[in-house]
Amino acid sequence: MNPDLSRERASATFNPEFITHILDGNPENTRRRREIEDLIVNDPDFQHEDYNFLTRSQRYEAAVKKSAIMVKKMREFGIADPDEIMWFKKLQLVNFVEPVGLNYSMFIPTLLNQGTTAQQEKWLHSSQQLQIIGTYAQTEMGHGTHLRGLETTATYDPKTQEFILNSPTVTSIKWWPGGLGKTSNHAVVLAQLYTQGKCYGLHAFIVPIREIGTHKPLPGISVGDIGPKFGYEEMDNGYLKMDNYRIPRENMLMKYAQVQPDGTYVKPVSNKLTYGTMVFVRSYLVGEAARSLSKACTIAIRYSAVRHQSEIIAGDPEPQILDFQTQQYKLFPLLATAYAFQFVGRFMKDTYYRVNEGIGQGDLTELPELHALTAGLKAFTTWIANAGIEECRMACGGHGYSHCSGIPNIYVTFTPACTFEGENTVMLLQMARFLMKSYNQVLSGKLVGGTVSYLNDLPSQRIQPQQVASRPNVVDINSPESLTEAYRLRASRLVEMAAKNLQTALSHRKNREVAWNLTSVDLVRASEAHCHYVVVKIFGEKLLDIQEKSIQPVLKNLYLLYSLYGINQKSGDFLQGNIMSVSQLTQVNQRIMELLTEIRPNAVALVDAFDFKDMTLGSILGRYDGNVYDNLFEWAKRSPLNKTEVHESYYKHLKPLQSKL
Repeated sequence: MNPDLSRERASATFNPEFITHILDGNPENTRRRREIEDLIVNDPDFQHEDYNFLTRSQRYEAAVKKSAIMVKKMREFGIADPDEIMWFKKLQLVNFVEPVGLNYSMFIPTLLNQGTTAQQEKWLHSSQQLQIIGTYAQTEMGHGTHLRGLETTATYDPKTQEFILNSPTVTSIKWWPGGLGKTSNHAVVLAQLYTQGKCYGLHAFIVPIREIGTHKPLPGISVGDIGPKFGYEEMDNGYLKMDNYRIPRENMLMKYAQVQPDGTYVKPVSNKLTYGTMVFVRSYLVGEAARSLSKACTIAIRYSAVRHQSEIIAGDPEPQILDFQTQQYKLFPLLATAYAFQFVGRFMKDTYYRVNEGIGQGDLTELPELHALTAGLKAFTTWIANAGIEECRMACGGHGYSHCSGIPNIYVTFTPACTFEGENTVMLLQMARFLMKSYNQVLSGKLVGGTVSYLNDLPSQRIQPQQVASRPNVVDINSPESLTEAYRLRASRLVEMAAKNLQTALSHRKNREVAWNLTSVDLVRASEAHCHYVVVKIFGEKLLDIQEKSIQPVLKNLYLLYSLYGINQKSGDFLQGNIMSVSQLTQVNQRIMELLTEIRPNAVALVDAFDFKDMTLGSILGRYDGNVYDNLFEWAKRSPLNKTEVHESYYKHLKPLQSKL
């Protein structure tokens, strides 16, 4: 064990195990997760060559092999619970992706959310056993987030009781679905439904694309890989072109909308019900943002405790770089953010399952807010985590750029989350539609609930005398309640400002779409402020649940740093809204510097509490034992370029050149 890390752990004021239990939900979850992780760590079938040294084709083959082993092992170990499946997959995948991943994350959930009982009986067991390997084909070459613009068609033929699927233009070719290129034999295809001469919009269809047994594409199907990408090298993101391809009527997922044998269309109770899979994946991505940022923080903070560099006092030994205030200012707010997102991820997951249960019983009241909140928080958390992972890489100096750090793989695997399942700006504008609708409800005298209930206070705020309203609030910068209130006021102000600007634009130009576009920057700011308030509120409420005395002050410091750092970064909003004064903002900055000092002794213990095994981190720099340098040298020696003392290119190109000089 590296002596610096031993000393860091010995000087911590709390036992990291207590926080691990909170992050997992309870001690039993921690025990079971570790039990599953140990099955993998101790299983020789999961010991594999370092992906960083493989070609793309080798990486794809290794990932497919791993997926096949994973399915067999999950059967063997009796792992069926969704959380347990996730723990199992996360550890054995390290920071990479699996070609069969969409079968579990999107194909099966879509079947469960939108398929009838008969359809589930037909396809569910086969897809769980990987006889059917499914993917989710929504995005097209010409359209992604704008779902109404998708061009793939499914035209019903009542004579044969079949749908005829077509990709009528080059831009209508399905493009990007993971696992589509070479792995999947079925796809949930989103297509514009035509029946009885009328278009009824997007619907989901189960479409066989390859013959089971031979795996060859079926007649009428053109399918393949879209080529190398920024990351995701082991994933065969694919294209799909359909030419008068026929499927039975029963292959339309009909839990909500239906097409009867004669072609009559039966519409669903709510159009939003068909968005179930997207809402599920977006709520999952909030947790994924937390996990990815937590990994990057673990690597950067452990390495900063091991790395010694430069001088603080001339002539003294080189300090740990974690002792530099600038390094703390880079990393500790990200650590606080990782914790905030961990709690928000848990909140989103619980909310999704609760609302989904209500939907199953016919209660759709919370569906609009769930749809808006998953869209908004997906964008808010993935953007911040994405930038934070890169900040952690740079905080590791030059070695952070090497794949040995693990951070480049975390980054390229996570960064697509900012654009898939809804491009982030569009997601925040979706949330803004919900905020504007809620604001208008309040104006018309109705009360709103859930996370937007703060808008109910707007009318009473407006009738206060001007001199009272213009005096800044006194924000207690050490009080979670007071800080949550400050964020609430900021969100309220920015939502109202966006609504008024939208109204002004509407009064000048009658077209609502044009007015919306001209106000869209304000609308995005309002959505971001709302999401920021929700995160601060959830983090603050979590503090109240903490029973263990030793960790209360530790987590409160993280909460204060997250909230105050956010105020510092968005100080203009708090000043303009008369929420805080200039002198209060000076106090905020001073308190942030104090918090860096207070968090410093517990920094390593706080990342240890995330409880990532070395195998999961895939990092030399973030090793639990801190033995970085010897392992870094050993890792470099394994590079394929080092297999020979002299590379063949020397004899082919350099030696002939040198002999002629």
